[in-house]
Amino acid sequence: MITTLTKPKTTFAQFLNQIPDEAGYYELVNGQIMRRLPTRRHETIAEAITDIFKAEVKRLRLDYWVSGRIMTRTETAAGVEQGCHPDITVVDRALWESQPTAQAALLDPPQIAVEVVSTNWEDDYIDKLDEYQRLEIPEYWIVDYLAIGSRSYLGNPKESTVFVCVLQTDGTYQMNPYREEEPILSPTFPELKLTPAAIFNC
Repeated sequence: MITTLTKPKTTFAQFLNQIPDEAGYYELVNGQIMRRLPTRRHETIAEAITDIFKAEVKRLRLDYWVSGRIMTRTETAAGVEQGCHPDITVVDRALWESQPTAQAALLDPPQIAVEVVSTNWEDDYIDKLDEYQRLEIPEYWIVDYLAIGSRSYLGNPKESTVFVCVLQTDGTYQMNPYREEEPILSPTFPELKLTPAAIFNC
């Protein structure tokens, strides 16, 4: 569920200073502050992936920071500032630690953004994909556990799918779908041993 909290156009800097204290996640969409209230199942899946990423970072001693509380500044094709709150963000640790007193918001691209798909699936498949591609985030995961995206993405019949979108040299994403027991291939975590089934059954 999404509710509009403000009517005047808001910049990203203003947005960071105006985020309400009410429960939920907040994003800046077309100049408006929007609140998201994810379901418990949504949160369970997001936390499971976060834990898996953190374990891989620790196991391989990788220089990444993993969190579900990082805001990222993006732009639309029209140049409108957006404030996205990915369900999971993986960021280079040097970038994260370069400004320890700054707010948990990024102007530079993180290494990975992960979105667990909710009822407003077009946001993740279309709008955020375009914005993350424009920001040149190297890797973007779309976790559609409810299989609610369109058949053009999920096939017919639709199946729960994890898409790993990898940024190509031409600046566009290649969407790689993974289903059931197929091993998910991640450029960031090349030794990752994970399947969609393991995520969806957590």
